[in-house]
Amino acid sequence: MRQIISSLPFDLPSRAKTLGALETLALGTAGGLIFLVAHLPGGLISGAMIATAIAAIAGRPLAMPPILTQTVLLLLGISIGAVVSRELINHVSAYPLTIALLALATFCSTFGSSLYLQRIHGWDRTSALLAGSPGALSQITMLAVERGADLPAIAVVQTLRVIILTAALPLVLAIAGVAPAAPISLGQSVASPLGLLALLVASLGAAMLMQLIKFPASWLFGAMVASGVLHGTGLIEGGLPEWMRGVALVGIGALIGSRFARMRVKTLVGHIRAALGSFAIAVAISAAFVTVIVLTTHVRFSDTIVAFAPGAMDAMMALALTLHIDPIFVGAHHLSRFVFVTIATPGIVHLFGRPQDDVDD
Repeated sequence: MRQIISSLPFDLPSRAKTLGALETLALGTAGGLIFLVAHLPGGLISGAMIATAIAAIAGRPLAMPPILTQTVLLLLGISIGAVVSRELINHVSAYPLTIALLALATFCSTFGSSLYLQRIHGWDRTSALLAGSPGALSQITMLAVERGADLPAIAVVQTLRVIILTAALPLVLAIAGVAPAAPISLGQSVASPLGLLALLVASLGAAMLMQLIKFPASWLFGAMVASGVLHGTGLIEGGLPEWMRGVALVGIGALIGSRFARMRVKTLVGHIRAALGSFAIAVAISAAFVTVIVLTTHVRFSDTIVAFAPGAMDAMMALALTLHIDPIFVGAHHLSRFVFVTIATPGIVHLFGRPQDDVDD
C-alpha cells in the first residue's frame, strides 16, 4: 500500500490544500454573487465572507494559501490607490486630530472590553487584554503564545468581531442613508495594457520592499502606495478592470470567512457570549468617539465610522472601496491603529496582565 501511495503522481497534502482553496473560492464567489444579485449592501465581500464562514463552521476544510492571499491583497491595494485624488488628499488637515482620538478610543475600548471579560466571564487579565485589543491579530497571537494566554478564546473574540463588523457595517450605513444599499460602480476607466503592466510591476515591487523591511500589511499598503503615487502624479490614468476589483473583494471576504475553519464548534459556542459582549463594549466606546468627531469636525460620518470600526485593517479598507468611502482616510487611521496596537499592547500586557512568574508556573 505504501508503495502504491508513494508512486502517485501528486502529493496528497498539497492536493488537499489545493482542493480546499478551490472550494473556498467557489463558495466565496457563489455567496458574493448571491448578495450582489439581491442588491444587499457590500454584496461581494459580505456574501463571500458569510458563505465561507458558514461552510467553515460546518466543518469544511477551507483555506487560502499565502500566494492567493497576497494576490488578493495586491489587487485590493491597487484598486484603493487608483482612487487617489486631490479631493481625497484635502482631508489630510483633519488627520492629526482624528488619529489622536483614534489612539485614545483604542486604549479605552481595549480596557473596557478587557474589564467586561474579566468581571462577567471570569477571564484572566492577560487573555482579556489581548482579546480586547482591536486589530493586529498576528501580533496578538504571538503575545498570547508567549504569555500563556487562552489562545482559542482570544481567536474566537477577535474573529467574530471582524465577521460581525464586515457583515453589519454596510447594512448600518445603508439604513442610515450615508452609503448606497445597491452595488455601485466606481465609475473608473480601465488603464491601458501598458498602464496595467506598470501598475502590477510597481505595486509588486513596492509590496516586496515593504515586506523586506517588515512594514505592517506590506502587500496591501505597498500596492496602495505604488498605485496612489502613479495615479496621483498623473503618470497612469484608469485602474483595474471591474472584474479584477470584484475578484479582490470576493477574495478578502472568503479569506475572513475561512478563519473559522481552524475553530472547533465547541470552542466557538463556548466563547460566543464573551465575544458578543466584548464586541458591544468596543462598539459603544468607538461610537462615542465617532459622535464627538462628527459634531466637532467636517469629516463625513461614513468615513469616520469605518475608520474607527474596531475591525481588521484589510476588511475595513475593502469596505471603504466597495461603499465609496474615502479609502485614504480609512487606511491612514487603520494603519495608525495597527502601529499603536503593535507598539502599545506588549507594554500594556506587561504592566496590567498576569505577572510573568504566574505564566511560567
